[in-house]
Amino acid sequence: MADNTQKNDDADILVTLDLDDGTQVECEILTIFTADKRDYIALLPVDEAGEPNEDGEVYIYRYSEDADGTPSLENIEDDEEYEAVSDRFDELLDEAEFEDMD
Repeated sequence: MADNTQKNDDADILVTLDLDDGTQVECEILTIFTADKRDYIALLPVDEAGEPNEDGEVYIYRYSEDADGTPSLENIEDDEEYEAVSDRFDELLDEAEFEDMD
């Protein structure tokens, strides 16, 4: 899986994912967060114009950086790990919505 990063005109960081079926998907980084002492990244697919896709799908991967700061993404294979990470991401969304209300 490639994680080529680039910036678009809006200064959003975009990541190009190479999916298992051979297709590529451009994604905007929503957040990098920690769950159970590991880092994860949430990515939102965007269309050619850089707008979020209508289906609302979010990709979540393990995230790490090497000594040089080069990012790396890893699939989450374990169902329990994915469930815990997904729950944590949902909590972050709820917190952000609550803060927007203030």
